Amino acid sequence: MPTDPLLESIDSPQVLRQLRRSQLPALAEALRAFVLDSVSKTGGHLAANLGTVELAIALHYVFDTPRDRLVWDVGHQAYPHKILTGRREAMQTLKQMGGLSGFPKRSESEYDTFGTGHSSTSISAALGMALASRAKGEHLGSNRRRHVAVIGDGAMSAGMAFEALNNAGVYQDLDLLVILNDNDMSISPAVGALNRYLARLMSGRFYARAKDMGKAMLSRMPEVLDFARRVEEHAKGMVVPGTMFEEFGFNYVGPIDGHDLESLVPTLQNMRQLRGPQFLHIVTRKGKGYELAEQDPVLYHGPGKFDPSQGIVQSAKKAKPSYTQIFSSWICDQASLDQRLVAITPAMREGSGLVDFEKRFPERYFDVGIAEQHAVTFAAGLACEGMKPVVAIYSTFLQRGYDQLIHDVALQNLPVLFALDRAGLVGADGATHAGAYDIAYLRCVPNLVVMTPSDEDECRQMLHTGFMHKGPAAVRYPRGSGPGIEAKPMMQAIDIGRARLVRQGAAIAILAFGSMLHACKAVAERLDLSLIDMRFVKPLDREMLENLAGSHKAFVSVEEHVLAGGAGSAVAEAMLGASIDRPLLMLGLPDRFIDHGDHQQLLALEGLDSEGIEASILKRFSNLLTPRSPRLVAKPMR
Repeated sequence: MPTDPLLESIDSPQVLRQLRRSQLPALAEALRAFVLDSVSKTGGHLAANLGTVELAIALHYVFDTPRDRLVWDVGHQAYPHKILTGRREAMQTLKQMGGLSGFPKRSESEYDTFGTGHSSTSISAALGMALASRAKGEHLGSNRRRHVAVIGDGAMSAGMAFEALNNAGVYQDLDLLVILNDNDMSISPAVGALNRYLARLMSGRFYARAKDMGKAMLSRMPEVLDFARRVEEHAKGMVVPGTMFEEFGFNYVGPIDGHDLESLVPTLQNMRQLRGPQFLHIVTRKGKGYELAEQDPVLYHGPGKFDPSQGIVQSAKKAKPSYTQIFSSWICDQASLDQRLVAITPAMREGSGLVDFEKRFPERYFDVGIAEQHAVTFAAGLACEGMKPVVAIYSTFLQRGYDQLIHDVALQNLPVLFALDRAGLVGADGATHAGAYDIAYLRCVPNLVVMTPSDEDECRQMLHTGFMHKGPAAVRYPRGSGPGIEAKPMMQAIDIGRARLVRQGAAIAILAFGSMLHACKAVAERLDLSLIDMRFVKPLDREMLENLAGSHKAFVSVEEHVLAGGAGSAVAEAMLGASIDRPLLMLGLPDRFIDHGDHQQLLALEGLDSEGIEASILKRFSNLLTPRSPRLVAKPMR
């Protein structure tokens, strides 16, 4: 990684605050180069982090972190923050097992005051911290504790952010600063200069005191006070888009250039002295300083390893299609057959595989922004009028629309299909993005069909099945590619609630759900066990279980999902209901959050690779197996 004496000297914000302000631009240049070099070697989020270099420097330069609380919304743009807070050398371990998280994490550093990963939580968290500080008396004196929330323009589209703003505006004595990092807006040089002047003016204490004095003098004349307030708001609204935030009770400043440290630092210094809810609007550019990322910030949003001198080069080797690509192909094919199909995504067009769909069917494509609750109820409204909505959403993000799924979709038995990407563990993205809970929270909902495809073709056919179903349905599929089974062009609905016998064996039946089928195949072959592709978590194939019970002495359920409330629990409930008296070994994810790392390594550590599954079966049921090979010896779990 590039070495720069100035950057290498910064091992904490305390050292940073000793620099002269004139040194900060050089530090920004070195920090940006380090971010680019570091991410190109490990993979990770790039464009957003190149855009927050100056902001991270200015925040730690002005505020007394970690005593002053700094909360980064989502957190994928917090790499410069990590580097400046003593984790520069550890960046080479980013998103690797045992290494740095790709998001702020409280257990990783005292500077990470709030763990993030999902969007639009920063203002709520910072408000809670500010009120806690007030309750503890830390809001008094010149050394009072400050609280800062940094939120992007995309995250500001979520209702939760506005709920927090609405709540925060009530408390006019809090030390709370919300910074809107707007990277979807441009400022011409002339407007930038004007706004630099306005920002210094409106963030200064003279302006604040004059404003308070005017309010005091005019309070005896309510009509005149109201007129003055309206004049001020509309005067500011002519040059800045802050009237809305003023209505929430915030003092609005900006927009200013978020890459201009000569504007950013003094503005933050001024705002640090002000009391009450403050709102600073800065404008940044994703990919700043790296031309390829500036030109295509979507491509450079979260790249793998690449050579910065060449940029991202598509591999000439044809790779297996990912499950996301299988979905992308299916939804375009299905839409060409049914004009009622509409696609909905909460700001995940690329991640969920809807780029081609938007190009081909723009009038039937709806990106509702980071608004999962709205996305689900919006789909319900479309379904009420005869449309066939497909909600393309990550498993982890559907958690945010759970009430709407129950109340607005399932309760009314509306035909909405949920395509749940990133089901199971998600490797480098870690616990915040793991889709490890959807089976548990979906299978308890009446009217809902829950499917778990084991390969690419089954995924395509299940998506078709869910779309054709006359009620709500969900198909959960993992991140990355499958086993390489070709997805047949023809689409044919699967009998709902029917499992598939993959292999007939003896003594023990493995009930595999979704992606776990292929890890179980080798085990079934080696131990001569029956193997069933269960396919449906709900409704579960109880007839299959009853038939298996007649010829097998035990069952083993395997799922890439938490055991609590998962598919194995569904099997246990079905066995109890059918009075099937057979031992059941349930294999799945444990009752704890699993950190980032290589996906296959993580599965192996949890005993969910072939060797781990076999070891668990041998340990529990060795007395039921007929000796066939030296493998029939229980091996210790890793």
